[in-house]
Amino acid sequence: MPVKEDISSLLEPFQRFGVNLGLTRIEKLLAALGNPQAKVPIIHVAGTNGKGSVCAYLSSILTESGYRVGRYISPHLVNWTERICLNEQEITIPALIEILQEVTKAVDPDCQSPTQFEVITAAAWLYFAKSQVDIAVMEVGLGGRLDATNVSDRTLVSIITSLSKEHWQRLGPTVADIAREKAGVLKANCPAVVGQLPPEAKQVVVEKARELNAPIAWIKPAQGIHLSAQNDARWAEYQDIKYPLPLLGEVQLSNSAIAIATIKILQQQGWHIPELAIQTGMNKTRWLGRLQWTTWKNHPLLIDGAHNSAAAIALRSYINTLNQPVIWVMGMLTTKDHADIFEVLLKPQDELHLVPVPDHSSAEPAKLASIAQQVCPHLSNCKTYDSVFSALDIAVDSANNSATQPLVVLCGSLYLIGYLFKNSDIS
Repeated sequence: MPVKEDISSLLEPFQRFGVNLGLTRIEKLLAALGNPQAKVPIIHVAGTNGKGSVCAYLSSILTESGYRVGRYISPHLVNWTERICLNEQEITIPALIEILQEVTKAVDPDCQSPTQFEVITAAAWLYFAKSQVDIAVMEVGLGGRLDATNVSDRTLVSIITSLSKEHWQRLGPTVADIAREKAGVLKANCPAVVGQLPPEAKQVVVEKARELNAPIAWIKPAQGIHLSAQNDARWAEYQDIKYPLPLLGEVQLSNSAIAIATIKILQQQGWHIPELAIQTGMNKTRWLGRLQWTTWKNHPLLIDGAHNSAAAIALRSYINTLNQPVIWVMGMLTTKDHADIFEVLLKPQDELHLVPVPDHSSAEPAKLASIAQQVCPHLSNCKTYDSVFSALDIAVDSANNSATQPLVVLCGSLYLIGYLFKNSDIS
């Protein structure tokens, strides 16, 4: 009797090939599948931070406008199905298995194997083509120029949300090097929407856009507005569009403005996107694991990926508005700039509880503790744990027994948050 295939069994054989940037393998695989990417108009979203929320805004607005909308993001928090959505609905497990079977059968055993990311990206292209989407919002996995999403000649708008020094081991040692990779998503004569960049990165993008004759809309943050004393909802205004802003943090004034500017370009291209659809789509946008409130043992818990210094700045900025001491539960991967993240987040008298990130290349909690105490020597407490669950239990007990009503915050890795979602009843 044949063994029933599941998503993991289909993808695991490709995991050993790791991260290997380049377009040759994905282009060969897509050609074997009939070049599905040629049938899919896309919005292509690159950047260090903000990609996911911008994709979420755009997908929600376009869905509300009545279009058939694909969305591809990475990484996922719990299930592979999160990466591929159609009109805000995750692909079903049977549908993803069927698509992956088709993709893996198309892999040429006599050629260099595609990576796991290339296989799941090919699956997204194929699913969107088969689903006859009107448009797909495609998030870059890593960099841009050599990313497996960068194979389309049907880009409607290219986006670079932000840029800071991350993944420098693969993208280059300087911000300018990283900018060159991310500017690889720009296309000839295709409009681009770009957020606020460091000066050296902006210069690289300007030069690349000039070379390609790609007009750039440079985006400044939207303005927060209050509609009335009776309305507690958070709203914003970008140019002449007023809209609700359900995602937390000042950074969403920038991310939402990028989404609105992109929608305006689509309107100019002839897409029918009414203002009501913009407002309704923005209001319905959800983005798990980023400045998200939940509970642990009936105690409020703030969770956020905050896996690089720019994301940490956004988290710290939000926490500063709450004016409370903090009890941190943190885990990080070995590849992250630990000292930089600690320097942004930690304040004297904070508590810090350090944990491993299961099933990934986790930094050792003891090493993180040493770095944290050097960066912030006046922590009130710094402990290490074998499990995020035991650390959260201790952190919540400490908060409940404190007269200062501290926040409990879990952060440092999206993989850590995904592990918590997968192995507990919070969401």
